[in-house]
Amino acid sequence: MKFGTLMLAMALASGVCATTSIAAELRTVAERSGFSKTGRYQEVIALCSEFQRVYPEAVRCIEFGRTPEGRPMQALIASTSGALDVQQARQRKLPVLLVQGGIHAGEIDGKDAGFLALREVLDGKAAKGALAKQVLLFVPVFNVDGHERFGAWSRPNQRGPEAMGWRTTAQNYNLNRDYAKADSAEMQAMLRLVNEWDPIATIDLHVTNGAKFEHDIAIMVEPVHAGDAGLRSAGLAFRDAVIATLGEQGSLPLPFYPSFKDFADPTSGFVDGVSTPRFSTGYFQLRNRFAMLVETHAWKDYPTRVRSTRNTVIAVLEQIAAHGADWQQLAAAADAAAMQLAGKLVPLEYSATAATREIEFRGYAYTRTPSAVSGALVTRYDETTPQVWRVPLRDQLEVSRSVTAPAAGYLVPAAHAAWVAERLDRHAIEYRRLEVAKAQLPVQAFRASKATPATQSVEGHLRMTLEGEWKEERRDLAAGALFVPIAQPKARLLMALLEPQGPDSLAAWGEFNNAFEAKEYMEAYVAEEVALAMLAAEPAVAKAFSQRLADDTEFAASPSLRLEFFHRLHPSWDEQYNLYPVLRTGTLPE
Repeated sequence: MKFGTLMLAMALASGVCATTSIAAELRTVAERSGFSKTGRYQEVIALCSEFQRVYPEAVRCIEFGRTPEGRPMQALIASTSGALDVQQARQRKLPVLLVQGGIHAGEIDGKDAGFLALREVLDGKAAKGALAKQVLLFVPVFNVDGHERFGAWSRPNQRGPEAMGWRTTAQNYNLNRDYAKADSAEMQAMLRLVNEWDPIATIDLHVTNGAKFEHDIAIMVEPVHAGDAGLRSAGLAFRDAVIATLGEQGSLPLPFYPSFKDFADPTSGFVDGVSTPRFSTGYFQLRNRFAMLVETHAWKDYPTRVRSTRNTVIAVLEQIAAHGADWQQLAAAADAAAMQLAGKLVPLEYSATAATREIEFRGYAYTRTPSAVSGALVTRYDETTPQVWRVPLRDQLEVSRSVTAPAAGYLVPAAHAAWVAERLDRHAIEYRRLEVAKAQLPVQAFRASKATPATQSVEGHLRMTLEGEWKEERRDLAAGALFVPIAQPKARLLMALLEPQGPDSLAAWGEFNNAFEAKEYMEAYVAEEVALAMLAAEPAVAKAFSQRLADDTEFAASPSLRLEFFHRLHPSWDEQYNLYPVLRTGTLPE
């Protein structure tokens, strides 16, 4: 062999070895185990660093927060455009895609699928050229502390891997209930990342629970049913394109969450909906951005779930490369439209109508027989016998609660300004402080006609359900109050947080519960004296009392309600009781 030929052969052999070595270094525990296992969080830290070392021009590894137990929250920033920071991405007008794994750390498909997909894209084996047209933010594990609460039975309703993390955080927060209220350190870190990079789309990777059936994955996107009207058609096209790609690759994808109306009874069928803003798909549409919820099916084995998740990530990257620039323009138009919501009717909540259609659903033969253990009917599936079910689906959605946006914005009195400002800051919502006190300002105030606290806590909050309405009043406002303008791109999110009847508002999460607790009182013997004096001195009061006794049997039978009737007419009554401590204004305050 000639010297030149020998050197070429040696160089080629060296290149093959180098490529094999790189591939080996970047292979996950999952890949090396044939997807029977998943690695611990130390692997994420190592891989984040290794991807940056192996692809220095295309990957940057960052820490964007720390968990309550002190672990680093890491993300990989990837783009072959050379734009690996926010300024460069904005200068080049590149769309940003956030792919988020492990928000429920037992549902860990997204971590292993994301690393696999990223390596294949960087090596040119998949989605060729896609990373030149976008920036990918990949968070392998959102719930890091939960990931390290590792065990073989951390998720008993799931097939594989052999061991996995825990659903909730070290502080027992469910992060996919925390987008709106943002209590957890992890969510606050994630929102800082979102506020900085402003992703055009966020992909939230999960594993569902539920019955045994053949469908392996569900893809849900908003805006489709909710959010800005100009974004909905693009959201629908995005969802359907990814579903079509997955179908071509052998999956059986669904466009709705496959949980039965009656959880244990397949004949009850399915009810579609729009998530409230505690969830990712309910939250990001309020920011005029796309969110995709990906739910692989828990009863598929781990290799199958990772494969379908990997295919989804690749399909999304291809969609962003093809349409991301157009979606950015649609999002900018949605931001501009949100600036004009003043005085318009804005939805707060959606629900399915009673309209039902029958669909074919790929399930298995099953029986429903009484259990000798629980005594309940138990559904048992025969996975050797596929069966097409014909089941009802309610997927026509309508607005179930809406409210007219204020003409100018919201006013937060000084007593609540500090902590409410902190909540608004978490979402990068605009506001300003009023330096001068206002006397008898004309406003709209919400007084609860009924305030019903929950019977048990949710996510550490005692939630509150309020009935009532906004009415014109005049109120004094101390210096230091907040003015939160409705004319801002996040107007929908602002309303979701500050409208007291919003399903995930600050009020609904119990943040204002003190306002709905009676603190001062009139003792019964005093009220008896006050009542007798009023009845003797005020004929109109006496007439109203008699009429109420005749018309309202509950009132007539309740000594406390009868005395409260007179207390409410007395100057000692607390006029701020049941007054929601956020006001609406129709004028821009000076």
